[in-house]
Amino acid sequence: MAIVSDTAAPTPVRPKHKGSAQLFKNPMLERLSHTHIALPVSIFIITALISLYYGFTHGFLSGVSALGLFVGGWFLFTFVEYLVHRYVYHIPATSPGRAKFQYTMHGVHHEYPKDETRLAMPPIITVFVASLLFFIFRFVFGTWAFGILAGFTFGYALYLFVHYAIHVYSPPKNFLKVWWTHHAQHHYRQDEVAFGVSSTLWDHIIGTMPTKRND
Repeated sequence: MAIVSDTAAPTPVRPKHKGSAQLFKNPMLERLSHTHIALPVSIFIITALISLYYGFTHGFLSGVSALGLFVGGWFLFTFVEYLVHRYVYHIPATSPGRAKFQYTMHGVHHEYPKDETRLAMPPIITVFVASLLFFIFRFVFGTWAFGILAGFTFGYALYLFVHYAIHVYSPPKNFLKVWWTHHAQHHYRQDEVAFGVSSTLWDHIIGTMPTKRND
């Protein structure tokens, strides 16, 4: 959540599994900093569908090329997810301003990991991000943007859903459990590694997989 709060950044504490932090003194801003996960997920899914529809109906997308662009956009998102989590959400708190920024962006989530209403950006910011992504992708990729944006925003929606499920539901007894165990390492043992949420791919490639327990 890219909003700088008007509260002082607290020192790191043990995760609290109940309650919610107050980020803003202004009650309206505080209310807007909470959201139901269905809203941002829906916004990104709708963005993906509109992008595909527009691309196909205007002749910018077709067949295999559309699939390739979609998968490419999804793949791009996994890399951006890793970079943002590692270098923005975990920016070193080397000054009071950076500490406040880091806490508001992500530290509050580490302090209250079970706060369901702060597992995604508020809708107004989600709409802004989706719109900004469209203009950036259109400028950079031209007509390919419709396929790439669809894959990217689908990846974003999947990330939000996976992250929400990890923090709200118990891990399943199947291969999907890797999402839960990987993210738990980041929250409770080694927050300097395991930055991938929807995918562990970049942790493997870049070398930020958590170390195995010896006990």
